[in-house]
Amino acid sequence: MPAADHPDTPLLPPDLPGPEAFTCARAAVARLCLLYDRGTRFLCDAFAEAIAGRIPPRRVRALYPEIVLTTTTYAAIDSRLSFGHVSYPGTYAATITRPDLFRAYLEQQIGLLLDNHGVPVTIGLSDTPIPVHFAVAGEAALGVPQEGAAAFTLRDVFDVPDLASTNDDIVNGTSQPGPCGTRPLAPFTAQRVDYSLARLAHYTATDPAHFQNYVLFTNYQFYVAEFEAFARQALGTPGSGYTAFVAPGNAAITASDAALRAPGQLPQMPAYHLKRADGAGITLVNIGVGPSNAKTATDHIAVLRPHAWVMVGHCAGLRNSQSLGDFVLAHAYLREDRVLDADLPAWVPIPALAEIQIALQEAVAEETQLDGFDLKRVMRTGTVASVDNRNWELREHAGPVQRLSQSRAIALDMESATIAANGFRFRVPYGTLLCVSDKPLQGELKLPGMASDFYKSQVSRHLMIGIRAMESLRRMPLERIHSRKLRSFEETAFL
Repeated sequence: MPAADHPDTPLLPPDLPGPEAFTCARAAVARLCLLYDRGTRFLCDAFAEAIAGRIPPRRVRALYPEIVLTTTTYAAIDSRLSFGHVSYPGTYAATITRPDLFRAYLEQQIGLLLDNHGVPVTIGLSDTPIPVHFAVAGEAALGVPQEGAAAFTLRDVFDVPDLASTNDDIVNGTSQPGPCGTRPLAPFTAQRVDYSLARLAHYTATDPAHFQNYVLFTNYQFYVAEFEAFARQALGTPGSGYTAFVAPGNAAITASDAALRAPGQLPQMPAYHLKRADGAGITLVNIGVGPSNAKTATDHIAVLRPHAWVMVGHCAGLRNSQSLGDFVLAHAYLREDRVLDADLPAWVPIPALAEIQIALQEAVAEETQLDGFDLKRVMRTGTVASVDNRNWELREHAGPVQRLSQSRAIALDMESATIAANGFRFRVPYGTLLCVSDKPLQGELKLPGMASDFYKSQVSRHLMIGIRAMESLRRMPLERIHSRKLRSFEETAFL
């Protein structure tokens, strides 16, 4: 009996081309698209048949496409560049999903490999199955039923997500070379990316395709109305470069006076996207309160490989010299949030990134019309402490306050250190600009009437500073933003 007809041999998509070498990035990505599209279409068709009662006679399988680079020499590259090349001679590979979504990114990264190493990349099929859950994710008419709801056992016919391929070993620096000594070419496997794309759609209620390369995080819904107001103004300004505004539920407008359909219920972490044709617009995500939410959001947004993310939220001012409404530019972080300790130990320093810091400081100066020493009237730089207890003020004070004083902390919140630390872990440039909303150590608590006046006067200014900073970073070459400080001894070639 031929191997292809053996009952234990999975049914595979027919007529797929074999591995082929490419010296053109665009052609290489086109082949990735062809392999992925045919594979997922094969799975979707077979799954629809199975749901209709026509169960395939044996397992149905499609494989993720992959990129393979083999080089026998060291690359002669500009030592200032932190990406676009591999560290040592050898074979490197990356499984790829949704090449349509990542087309620009893939063409850029493959192009750099071709330029820096002077050898072709090979595009073919990997040995990693595409889980049926991810294959049908874009099919509105198809949904994977819960266990026992279908007339067949899903695992017996289709591949399901495998945690062995859905982890952060590469970015955490704990991955091991493959059986043939193959090393990773990209920071995430295809299944890890697919997992996060699905989670993003769930948590933010917007399609991952809407996310832009510059991401603002906030911990208050108050910022959303201001962001929409800015978006409408930008859409009504000729030459702004912005093309659409997308809200949860994928509700979109392209004109300043268009009606925006409000979702019936907001998701856990609603996202709003002010889009540009090149993807270099701004996304605002309200992550809510707490380090767990901050980690969840950044864990999943990281697979989109944004060029920068910045926290623009509220904080407790810790110094008597601060006033409500003052700004805090984080230069360091005291990590008492604990959510990343297993992935990034607390002893790992999280450095400030000069490019982000300068962009934020210049944006504050521009928005407040203050400069030099006068800027210190409304902004302080220093350590921001992030904790995992929202009511930390109610605990015994001597220990916590002593640690805060010894660390020279000037502000405290629950998200900033998590966002910065995950940016460091995922090699995504990060920054923090907070606004003092209360001073609990001085008895200035956030009370309802005081908060309303404060929010009205400060939210718009604070958000505009974040937007100005992102627009400044957008004009900066990528090789400057993606600092070498974020790269370890042995790095993936892809950003």
